[in-house]
Amino acid sequence: MAEDGRTRRRTDTRQRLYDAAMELIAEHGFSATTVDDIALRAGVAKGTVYYNFPSKNALFEELLRHGVGLLTADFRAAVAGVPPPEAVLALIRAELAYIERHRSFAQLLLSEMWRTNREWHQTLQLLRSEAVDVIAGALRRGVDEGHFDAALDVRMAAAALFGVCLVVAVDWLVFEPDRSLADVQEALITVIRARVGV
Repeated sequence: MAEDGRTRRRTDTRQRLYDAAMELIAEHGFSATTVDDIALRAGVAKGTVYYNFPSKNALFEELLRHGVGLLTADFRAAVAGVPPPEAVLALIRAELAYIERHRSFAQLLLSEMWRTNREWHQTLQLLRSEAVDVIAGALRRGVDEGHFDAALDVRMAAAALFGVCLVVAVDWLVFEPDRSLADVQEALITVIRARVGV
């Protein structure tokens, strides 16, 4: 039982560190964010950061794994047992809802996807690929079952859908934060329906 308590405390501490790092990096950028800043924002000692992560870079790479992993899990849950046209709509809703819950992470992800000189770029590519694979799977099923055009470039369409949702969500939260999630979802779904035919 003591082990479970330690594991839970460690998980909670890591989540606080992820949240602190995410907020600070979104506010000030990666280079300007220090381990001291992260510890202070998380309400822990600096040694706690190093106990959980060997370096700031390692913390950030794990943050990317954690954040994209949660999004990919949401994608998998959204498409489970759902016919392809509805699965595409469910994926749009899942991504927008995820980004509304994790705004700082979405801003971070969007900015880091453009930076190819970071040591974690390969990790980010792999993680993004896992998320896009879930979308591609739903689209491929749709093509195979005759719901979507057989000429659809499934991989490109999946990447486009992922990117469009990410950019639209960040644009919404920064420039039109008064719009409701439901309103943004329906507006984006109307656009996707017109182009993809879901």
